[in-house]
Amino acid sequence: MAYSKGYRMSGNSFGQLFRITTSGESHGGALAVIIDGCPPGLEITEFDIQAELDRRKPGQSAITTPRKEADRIHICSGVFEGKTTGTPILLQAYNEDARPEDYDVLKQVYRPSHADFTYEMKYGLRDFRGSGRASARETLARVAAGAIAKKYLKLHYQIEILSYVEQVGTIRTDMPHEAVTLDAIESNVVRCPDADVASKMIQRIGEVQQQGDSIGGIIKGVIRHAPPGLGEPVFDKLSADLGKAMLSINAVKGFDMGSGFEGVSMLGSAHNDIFVVKNKHVTTKTNYAGGTLGGISTGETIYFRVAFKPVATISKTQETINKAHEPILLAAKGRHDPCVLPRAVPIVDAMAALVIMDHVLRHRAQVSTSLS
Repeated sequence: MAYSKGYRMSGNSFGQLFRITTSGESHGGALAVIIDGCPPGLEITEFDIQAELDRRKPGQSAITTPRKEADRIHICSGVFEGKTTGTPILLQAYNEDARPEDYDVLKQVYRPSHADFTYEMKYGLRDFRGSGRASARETLARVAAGAIAKKYLKLHYQIEILSYVEQVGTIRTDMPHEAVTLDAIESNVVRCPDADVASKMIQRIGEVQQQGDSIGGIIKGVIRHAPPGLGEPVFDKLSADLGKAMLSINAVKGFDMGSGFEGVSMLGSAHNDIFVVKNKHVTTKTNYAGGTLGGISTGETIYFRVAFKPVATISKTQETINKAHEPILLAAKGRHDPCVLPRAVPIVDAMAALVIMDHVLRHRAQVSTSLS
């Protein structure tokens, strides 16, 4: 089969002007990311990036995988004397606690609801060591790149990006996202800013963990102080790119913005965000739109929700088949999160930052007036 010159097949790159390409597997030698398009002159250190990676790394609490990885990041190129040079940045972190032997039993087995089957159907082979590229360990590279984007956006545009666990199973906080702070998010291991609800979530995850099972939930993302005008009609709407970014994260099964699916129960007269002028700036009385209209940012807070399914790999015995299509019983071994949400919070942050960073640069490149 022939492909035209320039056709991209790999799917390992993301972004247009601020573009990342990730590399590495769960139990391979290292994880890496190349960032192309970062403006020069941004002061960045390994410490800046490490702070975000420490929020994602395994083994940080009793309700996460016991795998121990320092995820120590190394800046290999694109930074000189503490500042970005404008050339490609290579970031790399070595795997130090890989145990591929834990997965030998999976060589001939398809785990229920896992990518084992689809990877083999696509490539004719698969890396069974912790799922290879299908593992959420790949997201280390995204978080590393997102840390640079977050710092640039905060420094130059005062854009704040944060995410938090809104729901685990049926346990949900009704705390308004306007009141949420980073300190409150980081005050507990489940990363829910509502302390009372967080304790219930932690207890529930612990119960599921003891049963050898897993549980899913919802992360809410919030982007504050994004200027109006970000987004490209028609196919690169800001909302569309945020949706693609979030749906590319492992275990994500749903995405909505603003009122989302709940908006279908409202009438237009109630759902419409009425324009008003405050202090000579256009704003709206409500924000059911979630900060975008026509896929372009309004200047209001952008907010969205990301639904994560329960982790597929569990130690509870389940029916499945092997490569010979024979029915078997499987109780998976290895080190896995009973709930991915606490560690997925910085991943949602990172993907949001990558999208906003890319659209800031695209807007700046095509519009003569500077962003306000």
